[in-house]
Amino acid sequence: MVATLGGSVALLLGLAVLLLPLLATELSRPRDSAWGAVLLLLGLVLVTSKDRLQGAPMLGVLCGGLLLSRLALEVGQGRWRQLSEAEQDSFSSPERWGSSLQQLAAVSGKLLQALPKSLPKAPSEAKATTKRWVRPEPEVQVVSSLNEVDSLLLAETSSAQNSQAG
Repeated sequence: MVATLGGSVALLLGLAVLLLPLLATELSRPRDSAWGAVLLLLGLVLVTSKDRLQGAPMLGVLCGGLLLSRLALEVGQGRWRQLSEAEQDSFSSPERWGSSLQQLAAVSGKLLQALPKSLPKAPSEAKATTKRWVRPEPEVQVVSSLNEVDSLLLAETSSAQNSQAG
């Protein structure tokens, strides 16, 4: 149960860190998306491996989670202190959050519009392709004896020698 709860919290925090550049651009940094992906991966592992994590491994996961949360708190406080007074005051205004949520909705709408175009089409919807030959098929000569094969080979070699000599 603790692994499931910790995994769910890690999934929510990872999603929040991934959405940080859209919602709070003043607090985001360039590598935040990588850390958000790491948190999502941690949450996924915790939720899917909840049966295996019992006893000492679960204690290790809990201690690691505490260390990660302490590090995240310190990083967040450092980023907050770097903001000016005006930027800190704008965080409590509803207009700022409204515009951030509108931008998030616009980006999500564009993503949902582009999603059906990127999905592969079903076989029934795909256009039937017809093969077009680049060159015509060679003539096939039917021979009934080895003498005819020899005569054809001699004719080909003599025509090839004549074309090389000329």
